[in-house]
Amino acid sequence: MERAMYFESNRSSRDGMIAVGSVVMNRVRSDDFPNSVCGVVGQKNQFAPGVMTKKMDSRSLPMIREAARSVLRGERHPLIGNATFFHTAGYSFPYDNMHYVLVTGGNAFYEKRNSHLVTRPVPPLPIEGITGR
Repeated sequence: MERAMYFESNRSSRDGMIAVGSVVMNRVRSDDFPNSVCGVVGQKNQFAPGVMTKKMDSRSLPMIREAARSVLRGERHPLIGNATFFHTAGYSFPYDNMHYVLVTGGNAFYEKRNSHLVTRPVPPLPIEGITGR
């Protein structure tokens, strides 16, 4: 969990880390993904290249460790819902099945839905400070 948060979120944003962790846990819960945190994070082409092997800078670890433990104990970002995907905020894609729920920590989080069920096809404005401790 720490590695996903470290390599996929803006490490200065607790909201971003909690949102990434929430997506990981949503995937663990889903039948469409592996059923363990390591299985989800290590799944090919789903997270940052080297997420399982690159060195992490120890200066960021206390904050990341706290956020990871909190997610593993049940905390979820309150706006993440059932989102199982995210991409770097500011990127856009031509797909019509992306229902955006949150932008935080430099990422846009979304659920994949049938196109007629997408009610938010554009990422909302970024929001920070919801999960602050």
